Amino acid sequence: MAANYPKIGIRPTIDGRRRGVRESLETQTMGMAERVAAFLQQNLFYPDGSQVECVIADTTIGGVKEAAAAARKFSAAGVGVSITATPCWCYGSETMDMDAGIPHAVWGFNGTERPGAVYLAAVLSAYAQKGIPAFGIYGEDVQESGSEEIPADVQAKLLQFAKSALAVALMKGKSYLSMGSVSMGIAGSIVNEQFFQEYLGMRNEYVDMSEFVRRLEEGIYDKAEFERALAWVKANCKVGADNNPPHLQISDQAKEEQWETCVKMTLIARDLMIGNPELAALGFEEEANGHNAIAGGFQGQRHWTDHFPNGDFMETILNSSFDWNGTRAPYIVATENDSLNGVTMLFNYLLTNTAQIFADVRTFWSPAAVERVTGHKLQDEAAGGLLHLINSGSAALDGTGEQNADGKPAIKPFWEISGAEADACLAQTQFRPASQEYFRGGGFSTDYLTKGGMPVTMARLNLVKGVGPVLQLVEGYTVDLPEEVHKTLDERTDPTWPTTWFAPKLTGKGSFQSVYDVMNNWGANHGAISYGHIGADLITLASILRIPVSMHNVEESRIFRPRVWSLFGTEELEGADYRACRNFGPLY
Repeated sequence: MAANYPKIGIRPTIDGRRRGVRESLETQTMGMAERVAAFLQQNLFYPDGSQVECVIADTTIGGVKEAAAAARKFSAAGVGVSITATPCWCYGSETMDMDAGIPHAVWGFNGTERPGAVYLAAVLSAYAQKGIPAFGIYGEDVQESGSEEIPADVQAKLLQFAKSALAVALMKGKSYLSMGSVSMGIAGSIVNEQFFQEYLGMRNEYVDMSEFVRRLEEGIYDKAEFERALAWVKANCKVGADNNPPHLQISDQAKEEQWETCVKMTLIARDLMIGNPELAALGFEEEANGHNAIAGGFQGQRHWTDHFPNGDFMETILNSSFDWNGTRAPYIVATENDSLNGVTMLFNYLLTNTAQIFADVRTFWSPAAVERVTGHKLQDEAAGGLLHLINSGSAALDGTGEQNADGKPAIKPFWEISGAEADACLAQTQFRPASQEYFRGGGFSTDYLTKGGMPVTMARLNLVKGVGPVLQLVEGYTVDLPEEVHKTLDERTDPTWPTTWFAPKLTGKGSFQSVYDVMNNWGANHGAISYGHIGADLITLASILRIPVSMHNVEESRIFRPRVWSLFGTEELEGADYRACRNFGPLY
């Protein structure tokens, strides 16, 4: 599988002058490249859990002929990210990587014997002049010329760049699959092809929801897997209480039939996204191919859900890190075909390899309102108030927080999740008969409460006429509330849906003076919630794609953007980001 993923190309550049200069630097320069490759391969993983692969140029690069040879090797090997490493002066425009369609970084060794920093400044100037933004990596402390260490600050920047750049490369050439069209007038489900193609390098694929009906009626799914899946569901998915009034409740037999439909919908949606060779054996060779989708969305409401079971179970299971086949990578599926939240989920996922929570940014609960309604006084991270994140039941089961890292609640890459942890996520989840008020066709909504104490980042991509895409993000923590307090607040909305109580980190500035300001400045009704404080990585990723960030609470010391961004201003970084993104335009 790893051979199909984009690789990281490592370019050791060198002073091209012979008769003693280049010869004295060969071992040191190639050694830098080899150490960078080894470091990245040990610390980065593809979505299937395999180690990231690096490709090193066959020789050090002292001039344009060797640069061209490296470019040919990288192209043949499927390189999607370029990192240049050097301890010395090199001929900038002759040795630089000129591929404008992939992300670039340059590490200039901080040592006084040879001017690696001088080359770094020169080549970054050339990148800026040629309109190819590149990241500059320069260690804070001077190293000895013979040092084989990659300093901690250099390691951090290598990882931050490489994770973000790989996310960009992994999206390129893939598809976003719209299963249905626009849901209830939600702007994010008005799919903008220009954004996907020009900013992400992705295709847009579309199927009408009637394709689900065709596949259900004609049996276009793996029957053996269906039986296995249905048995797993019956054994592991607890059905919760039915909150519908008695005259709207359905029989147990009808619920059994709806479960069968929900499981088949899950298989069909997955097959539509990535294909399934088993379908070819059934005589459906075209359907077996799928749509090469790295993400997708299901319209559902209302054309589907007024008549058929809703998509909540389907979306929950596909977004989770496990199912009847065991642990596996999540499929990114956006509720209500909100493609912009789907893309944000995809960004988060590719940076972390972890499942995502899709939620409405439903309510701001001020400390005063919580105390008035429940008598409880919010404290610690929640002292400034809470955001109630809740949607109709499509959040990944991983969002329960029942996985464990160093004794604390976590959401982990699928290859680190134990069977016991997957079971615990299921044990803390109920599948509630869907509210007939919203879903006349029935179905089952996912109901759980996210454990408190997890560092998380909520993000959202928005499109603005005249500006283009804009990213927002906020780091914070999930919060535990006393059971009765949670119940009182939760039952004011639909209690059959998954709840995450979220406390943003406040900075006292801009949109982060208060939790109310965060809510009041959020750009849409949905958010994508990822485990970990990944705001810095999201900012780096956005800069590669030329997407400005309109609000964030990430410390300035963690922000890493292409060096040329500083030429658009260093005092007011948000404005400089907008100007740089507008100047260079979308990556593709």
